[in-house]
Parts: sequence; structure tokens; C-alpha cells
Amino acid sequence: MSGTGQRSRVVTRTARADDLPAVLALVRQHRVEAHAEGVLTGQTPGAAAAAGFRRLLADPGYRVVIAVLPGANAPDPGAARTGEVAVGLAVLGLDPLSALLGVPQVTVDNLVVHRDHRRRGVGAALLAAAAAHAGDVGADHVVAAVGGHEAERQRFFARMGFAPLTARRIVPRETLVRSLAAWQRGGVPAPRRQVPHRRPLPRVLPGLGATAEA
Repeated sequence: MSGTGQRSRVVTRTARADDLPAVLALVRQHRVEAHAEGVLTGQTPGAAAAAGFRRLLADPGYRVVIAVLPGANAPDPGAARTGEVAVGLAVLGLDPLSALLGVPQVTVDNLVVHRDHRRRGVGAALLAAAAAHAGDVGADHVVAAVGGHEAERQRFFARMGFAPLTARRIVPRETLVRSLAAWQRGGVPAPRRQVPHRRPLPRVLPGLGATAEA
């Protein structure tokens, strides 16, 4: 993901419908590395995934950006119709609250670089596309979603000038429904804290000069 090391002739473009297999492969890699494997498994139905991807591409509120190695730079020139190989992905959007407040911010979600093509400028190329998109929509800021445990990704965005902003949490729908039902009944019980067992300290018995367990 880092922009250090030898640069390749990576270019970015807007994703097309026939990029679905490459997009899903990159998203699955990102989910595994983010320890969120359950969010998108390798068994996503093809028809449902294709329909969802088409909806995303058609939504004017988002732009799906693919980073590719074109032509002779591709490890396998026959891998795609144009000889290109997808090596990175970013989903760009517009934060709705920022737009409502009149200070639009471009969001960068699922920025992922193929594990075999890191440290070659792919991440920087995707962020350049995000910066260009921000200029197109009149946004002064770019906001990226990064997991707190993703150390390499955190370092990359920090080097690019991103500062910490907020934390995002996720919950299964069923868990949220149960929590809301418990709250309606009288409040959601706070999670129990595990208190480590401590051996009691010896105390001195008054007037005896001896000790006993408390």
C-alpha cells in the first residue's frame, strides 16, 4: 500500500460491470485482512453480487475506482481483454451530513491494494483519484475509513497527511434488535467486567503482632 520502492505504471479508471470478479477478489482480501471475513464470504451468489455491483456503479453518489497495470506491465497479458490486471480498488462517496452542512467531504471506503503489488504506488494512485474526485465535486476534505488494528494501513494514511477523526463500530442486525428489545424492557444491561481474582493481603491482628488472612 505504501508508495515507496520502485514505481510501476499503474493507472486508475472508473470500474465497469465486467470488473465484478476482480472487485470481489479485492474486497474479499480486504475483509480478511480487516478480520471481517463474515461480512463478505467467498460464496457470494453471482447474480446477487452482479446486481449489487451494477446498482453501485449506477448510483451517482459513488464512484468505484480500479487501479490497473495496463498492457505490457501486466504479469499475465492475456488475463483481461486489454491485457490489464486489477491491482487496487477504492469506493469513493460523498458524506451525506457534510453535504447537508454545505461542506462536502469525499469518503474513501474499501481502499485495498493487491497483496502482490504493494509498495509500488498503487495506494497513492488511488488516493490521487480520490483527490481529483474531491476537486470535481467541490469537496475540501477526504475522509478514509481505517480499522484501528490495521497498522500498515494506518501508517500509510498518516504518511499521506490523514489525521484521526472518529471510530466506527459494527453490529449484527440480530444483536442490535435484541439490545433494543432489552432497552425497551428497562435498559440494556452493561457488559460484565471480568475482575481478576486477587489473593487477600494478610492483616495484623490488633495486639497480637501476628498476621491472619483477611
